[in-house]
Amino acid sequence: MFKKPLSNLKTSAPLRSSDRRKLKQRVIAAFNVQPEDGDVLVPDGIESVKFITHLEEPGVAYLSKEGDPLWFTIGKGSEDLIPTVYTLWKKDDLLPFLSTPSAVIPILTGGADLMIPGVVHHTPALPEGTLVGIRQYSRQDGKSYLSVPLAVGQMALPSDQLTSGGKEKGKAVLVSHVWKDYLWEMGSKPDVPDDKAVQIGSESDGPESSEAEPGSENEVEPRPAGDDSATPPPPSEIDGQGELPEPIPSEGISYTPQEVNDLLTKALLQSITASLGSAPPSTFPIPATLFYTNHILPSRPAFPTLVQAPSSHPEDAEKIHIDPQEINIKSSSNKSLTAFLKSMDKLSLLTLKQPQKHSQQSDSLVTSVNGKHPLVLGHVSFPTVRDIETKAAKKAAREEKSKMAEVSHELGIRELWKPHLVTVDLFKGLGGSPSSLYTPMEIRSLIFDYVVANDLVNKGDKGYVNLDSLLRPCLEVKSGGKSKGKEPQSDPGLADFIKRDELIKKVIAKMQNWYEIQPPGKDPVQKKGQLKPIQVVVKIRQGRKASTMITGFEPFVVVDAEEMAEDLRKVCAGATSVSPCVGKPAGSGFEVLVQGKQGPAVVEYLTGKGIPKRWIEVADLSGKK
Repeated sequence: MFKKPLSNLKTSAPLRSSDRRKLKQRVIAAFNVQPEDGDVLVPDGIESVKFITHLEEPGVAYLSKEGDPLWFTIGKGSEDLIPTVYTLWKKDDLLPFLSTPSAVIPILTGGADLMIPGVVHHTPALPEGTLVGIRQYSRQDGKSYLSVPLAVGQMALPSDQLTSGGKEKGKAVLVSHVWKDYLWEMGSKPDVPDDKAVQIGSESDGPESSEAEPGSENEVEPRPAGDDSATPPPPSEIDGQGELPEPIPSEGISYTPQEVNDLLTKALLQSITASLGSAPPSTFPIPATLFYTNHILPSRPAFPTLVQAPSSHPEDAEKIHIDPQEINIKSSSNKSLTAFLKSMDKLSLLTLKQPQKHSQQSDSLVTSVNGKHPLVLGHVSFPTVRDIETKAAKKAAREEKSKMAEVSHELGIRELWKPHLVTVDLFKGLGGSPSSLYTPMEIRSLIFDYVVANDLVNKGDKGYVNLDSLLRPCLEVKSGGKSKGKEPQSDPGLADFIKRDELIKKVIAKMQNWYEIQPPGKDPVQKKGQLKPIQVVVKIRQGRKASTMITGFEPFVVVDAEEMAEDLRKVCAGATSVSPCVGKPAGSGFEVLVQGKQGPAVVEYLTGKGIPKRWIEVADLSGKK
């Protein structure tokens, strides 16, 4: 649903008190929650914003004052509210749920639906069409854990068909929204809350309390142990395309803390071998936490037992799959990231710099890595978690592209903006690239990440942003920029703060317009300038005769003037002609003239070529006849 950026995203507007109360009552009635929960799920200051998905479906999103999307509807006039993961993280028992192994989550974030073999547990008695959350299932230290919901969707079939005796292939959940999609990107993007230990089915390793409240996360139905659809092939059976297996929990089998430490060391060696060893000096320093999350964790072995057999079952290592997520600092002998990095510093694999006393910087810094260390030179590479996730995401993207090609041959059109003049320094300060092209959502995300990181949210009204030395100059400089020999002029009426949406609009207004056209099955075409709709104008020409004139179609690449004139001559059964646009420089474009009032026929022809209807403007200047 939100695999691609939203288009036609309007400025958010606060809901009136009466509308907010109505929304709250809809939530209470639809999800059977208490009134006090309704105040949490529909907070004061909630805003609404309209959008259109990449499938041309209109929708409405409801945002908190901080900009986090909380609810959304899809379809014109739809009253069916769907909670986002931001809302489900506030109240994780709002929806019934299904669980899936951690290796499946990247496939869902890549745009795929949840398939039946990927279901580990589920809430019982779920009818088809039920709105459900999808959680990540994992095991650690002999205990079962469930994450907060990471995706939302509708059951594609009744839950009783998920167990043996029913269907073993096909879709289990049609995913509507998932963590890290473009709807999630609109918000503050917080860290995922910690997993919870649970008691599932007949397992005895759940929470201390074995009583499960109806509808709670403890009341789930495990898939039968004999259900082969839940058992993936061993890693050795993966084909050359790098298909991602769905790892099954390794019951009672785990690594010792020292073995986990050894595997994390191997992950560090892998990251140095693959990228960090040849990275330019400007890559460093890297804060310790980012070094761990961006380099070490993604470099963990995807199939750990093939890299290092667990001491408890060395002879059966090839038949066992231990979830790579179990390989983490908390499970290692070091217990803390600082201790682990200090031990790597002693081995001379990296150089670690501790924060200075009384400094605001509390995180250690990795200032360099040793790509010529004997351990690095002797390291044997292995498939990593990043490799598997990348292949899974590419596969999902290929499937989505293929699916879209079958469903529609419509052009992909994106309006983009590039930093220009005063906004170049702004984007450098935001951590972006001044030479890149951005969508409004990406601009919004960059600015709000900076605002949150630098504590610029106005304390009195969170709908406003305090201006600092980076944001203010961009708003102070007039649209003409610097005059020759003169300093930029300031706006004396500019306050110390500005409304969030107004800040985004002002920044975008100072940027350079670009656009991207992607014909089906071809590479996208990016050009500078503002993309304007095709003009289809009906006029009276040569006395009383009406003619239809089409201009501005050249940027859309799929329409040729001569070809269009010939096609419309046949479709409209009338004379057509092609000539240079009147009043414009030579070579700036053509106009196609069709005899008669042919507005509807022209629109049908252009949409048949894949041009979205919103990029066609029709005007009848012929008057009433």
